[in-house]
Amino acid sequence: MTTEVNQEAFDTEQYQPKSRPRENAMLVLQRGAEAGRRWPLDRTRALTVGRSDECDIALPDRQVSRQHARITWQGDCYELEDLGSKNGTHLNGQEVQGSVPLHDGDEIQIALRFKLAFVDAGATAPLTVDNDKAGLRLDKETRQVWVNGILADPPLSLHQYRLLEALWDSGGGVVTREQIIEAVWPEASSEGVSEQAIDALVRRLRERIAETDEEFRYIVTVRGHGFRLENR
Repeated sequence: MTTEVNQEAFDTEQYQPKSRPRENAMLVLQRGAEAGRRWPLDRTRALTVGRSDECDIALPDRQVSRQHARITWQGDCYELEDLGSKNGTHLNGQEVQGSVPLHDGDEIQIALRFKLAFVDAGATAPLTVDNDKAGLRLDKETRQVWVNGILADPPLSLHQYRLLEALWDSGGGVVTREQIIEAVWPEASSEGVSEQAIDALVRRLRERIAETDEEFRYIVTVRGHGFRLENR
């Protein structure tokens, strides 16, 4: 028996090809103690970024405004908007003015402290960096320091950071007192900085690191030569 199909039925949804549900777009934290964390985006509501706990992405840093930035779906793409933040929002290195569209692979910087990668629907999320949080690491661009995945807060002083960076750059080698003076006090002559001042700075840096990890000795004294950094 031949079955007749009503032509009008072809125009109904049941005879239309089903579109595949699209994977949500997302933001991936690229820089920070929680590097690799992901937040899916929702087309039906805005996503807020800021220091406040009420934000969808809460970034606990004093350089970040309470309500810093917002991402919303606008018809055919997501858009990024700075919310009058004190230290600005950047997209691929350019300061955001008004609302700007987001494209897969874009890099969002919040107050030049945190980096978020925008991954569009269907795209492959970037691999996380710094999955192993053990030990000490630093970010030269923002001068942020993490110990065992915990951000040093308040930040290191300028001289403490310069000392740590000099030790870090040595790759485990010995940094002499003369090299420390050049790195930490570039404007001073070697005669103007005493050994006591260097020792006091090393001690204060050790104390700051020990606030988070007091079991491991990161800065090792090499008697008669200087200091070196031993990381976990």
